[in-house]
Amino acid sequence: MQQGTTFVMNERQRLAELLRNCSKILSLDVGKQVHGAVLRMGYAFDLMISNDLIDMYGKCGRMELARSVFHKMPERNVVSWTALMCGYLQHTNAQESLLLLSRMLFSNVRPNEYTFSTNLKACGILGVLENGQQIHGLCTKSGFEKYPVAGNSVIDMYSRCGQLGEAEKKFHEMPEKSLITWNVMIAGYAMGGFGDKSLCLFKQMQQEGEMPDEFTFASTLKACSGFKAVREGSQIHGFLITRGFLISSQKVIAGALIDLYVKSGNLFEAHKVFSQVEQKSVISWTTLTVGYAQEGKLTEAMNLFKQLRESSITLDGFVLSSMMGIFADFALIELGKQLHCCAVKIPSGLDISVLNSIMDMYLKCGLIEEAETLFDVMPEKNVISWTVMITGYGKYGLGGEAVELFKKMHMDRIEPDEVCYLALLTACSHSGLVQESEEYFSKLCNSNCLKPSVEHYACMVDILGRAGRLREAKVVIENMPVKPNVGIWQTLLGACRVHKNVEIGREVGEILLKLDGNNPVNYVMMSNIFADACLWEECEGLRGLVKTKGLRKQAGQSWVEIDKKMHFFYNRDETHPLTKAIHEFLYKMEKKMKYELGYTREVSFSLHDVEDETRDESLRFHSEKLAIGLALLSGADEIEGKTIRVFKNLRVCGDCHEYIKGLSKILKKIFLVRDANRFHKFENGTCSCRDYW
Repeated sequence: MQQGTTFVMNERQRLAELLRNCSKILSLDVGKQVHGAVLRMGYAFDLMISNDLIDMYGKCGRMELARSVFHKMPERNVVSWTALMCGYLQHTNAQESLLLLSRMLFSNVRPNEYTFSTNLKACGILGVLENGQQIHGLCTKSGFEKYPVAGNSVIDMYSRCGQLGEAEKKFHEMPEKSLITWNVMIAGYAMGGFGDKSLCLFKQMQQEGEMPDEFTFASTLKACSGFKAVREGSQIHGFLITRGFLISSQKVIAGALIDLYVKSGNLFEAHKVFSQVEQKSVISWTTLTVGYAQEGKLTEAMNLFKQLRESSITLDGFVLSSMMGIFADFALIELGKQLHCCAVKIPSGLDISVLNSIMDMYLKCGLIEEAETLFDVMPEKNVISWTVMITGYGKYGLGGEAVELFKKMHMDRIEPDEVCYLALLTACSHSGLVQESEEYFSKLCNSNCLKPSVEHYACMVDILGRAGRLREAKVVIENMPVKPNVGIWQTLLGACRVHKNVEIGREVGEILLKLDGNNPVNYVMMSNIFADACLWEECEGLRGLVKTKGLRKQAGQSWVEIDKKMHFFYNRDETHPLTKAIHEFLYKMEKKMKYELGYTREVSFSLHDVEDETRDESLRFHSEKLAIGLALLSGADEIEGKTIRVFKNLRVCGDCHEYIKGLSKILKKIFLVRDANRFHKFENGTCSCRDYW
């Protein structure tokens, strides 16, 4: 009898050991075979083996099987509950882990340090500080806070919830600090934007004899990336090389280095690290691709993306959303459509974040109908979905539609956040809806949950400025409870220019030059106001200051997509092979407009332009005109009803605005121009912005 018992125990232990090995190597198929053996051998309700099955299925991502085992258990202990919670947390369902903790407490099973650790992490991921504090309190009362695994998770939770002061306090109270403790605090500082503190702690831990591991280096490099400490990051990179650390096999560290070099603009070094990595992560691919795009190197970005698609790496929601962001910013319509087709064929393509980014891409590319269609068929919408669509309507000057959509969102019981209110107020501002702006701004101010920021007040200043209520707009700035920034004063100064109010413009200009004296835009805006009033001495004085200080404005750039190829232009750009033909075409159109419409170029418009152009001749060759000229020469308008789409990184200038209006009339064409502020739809000699932008 004794021998039989020994045999049974050994058999049971062997099954448990097999399941634990499957968990370690994520071998689902073998794990299922062992599960079958468990059932055949009569251990279906064995507590220890059932716990190992839950753990194995959880780690392998089969939560439905883990749940099935859990629900069939006649008896559960703290390990059973905690294993299922860990499975949920590992597979991005922190909310379910917290719900399970609540059920566990009602079942009279007492949590242990691992239960607390798992759910403190869940609170940090979700950013639910109040729940985290409650679990922390329970952990302290139960005496588990002194356990390192729970104590480290307390620090992590407070860091992720933005309570770095509390995290620091708990860090210093820890009786013994393990490597994980140091890593958690270093990561917390990096996440919170305190890169300098991360670096100090990184040095301190080594002084106290603790050797950093790959997670320490990754967090410290992230800290360097956050405040662009390239020198310190490069030193860490050098330290890793001299110590023989194989970066090629460390995806996490390599990813952090790539991110650091991309954010500091050192794409050469970023690509060098990327090339060394044996198993490239999808995040590294995306970071480098986005980095190239942000530097305007679209060819390199597209080549990288092509390599990613040809690799064995599965495209996930992060990649799709990031690439859609590139296509949206650069208005790469055809590539955006291709990626949309690719997205619908993979599971992550239906993620709400991906669908939101696709909708945003269509809106930024001027395809509002496609965006509306996608919005209508989305199986699920969150507040971001509604905000993206409201923002799009605002950019098109469709304030009425934005207001109606906001009302519909309220009817669907989706609560707007501050960003959604900002999108709505901006839409109202672009459409001159004064009454609606005041109504919704009042609702925001009276909200118990939301508070208006300086950007919301800027919208009200803009709407009042458009209505000519300049003094009232200035009073709003002076009396608002938040500190005015440069942007809100620039908004008012722009309104002063439109309404040619030199008195208030001078007052606002003086404030701006004190706040932001090295920004050339402020000097140009002021000089434009003085030029309109023929105050040439003051105008030239300001422009003289710009030259003395050596200030330079951002260069204007426009682009157009023709036959799936992007063509970029700067002002007076002569690098395009068709430059001569484009110039001749623009001159021909100008003569035709002079004859038929009485159009003349005015030097004053060059002063209004955000780019540095003062000569009369230069107005003919502004970047947006060059892009339109190429589109017309290339036959981009030959398809009946086809809209010509041009995109610009800055505000379209006054002369170009008049020119494109005239062009739309004499050619009977529709031009859609996206500038830094909004979309301009030119049709039959008018613009959708009603000449206020």
